Amino acid sequence: MPQGQVAVTPQDGLTTRQRRNRPLLAVHTGEMKGKSTAAFGMAMRAWNQGWSVAVYQFVKSAKWKVGEENALTALGRLHEQTGEGGPVVWHKMGSGWSWSRRQGTEVDHAADAAEGWAQITRDLAAEAHRFYVLDEFTYPLKWGWVDVDDVVTTLRERPGNQHVVITGRDAPPALVEAADLVVEMTKVKHPMDAGQKGQRGIEW
Repeated sequence: MPQGQVAVTPQDGLTTRQRRNRPLLAVHTGEMKGKSTAAFGMAMRAWNQGWSVAVYQFVKSAKWKVGEENALTALGRLHEQTGEGGPVVWHKMGSGWSWSRRQGTEVDHAADAAEGWAQITRDLAAEAHRFYVLDEFTYPLKWGWVDVDDVVTTLRERPGNQHVVITGRDAPPALVEAADLVVEMTKVKHPMDAGQKGQRGIEW
C-alpha cells in the first residue's frame, strides 16, 4: 500500500467515496504494549472530526486512573463548553480486575463482562456513537465470558456508520477474520527485559 494507494479495486458496486467512508472494524492484538495507545490515538482523531466517541474499558479497575481517560474526558468537557470536537463517554465495565484475574470471583467477572457487552449491543443498535473503543475486550472473549460468535455477528450487522476498535492479546480467529484492519504488536525490545518496570508518562 505505498503512499496510501490501494492494492486492488474490488468489484463491489461501490464508488470510491462510498468504499472509503464505510465503517471499519479494527483489532489491535499481540503480546507487545501499544494496542490501547494506538486505539486511543484513533479516538482522538475521531473526536477532532466531531464524532461521538465511546470507550468501554473491560479489564481495568474503576479505581485506576489512566492518562488516556483523563485526556479524552477533558476533550469531552471541551466539547461541552465550546462545541469543539465531539462528545466523549468512558465506561469501566469491570469490577476492579485485571487481565491476570487476581481480584474478585469468576462469576462476578463473567457477569460484568456480559453486561458490558449487552450495553455495547444496545448502543450499537441505537447508533449512539460514531467511534467505539472496546479496550481489552479480547480477554472476556478468550475466557468465554462473552460469546465470540455473538460478537462477530453483532459487529458485522451493526447499522449506520459506526467504527469499532477492539484491543487485547489473543484475539480469537473469528474476530480477526471479521475485521477490516488487524494489527499485531510484536516485541523487538522492551525495558522490562533489562529489569526496568513501567514508568509515569510512558505506561500511565
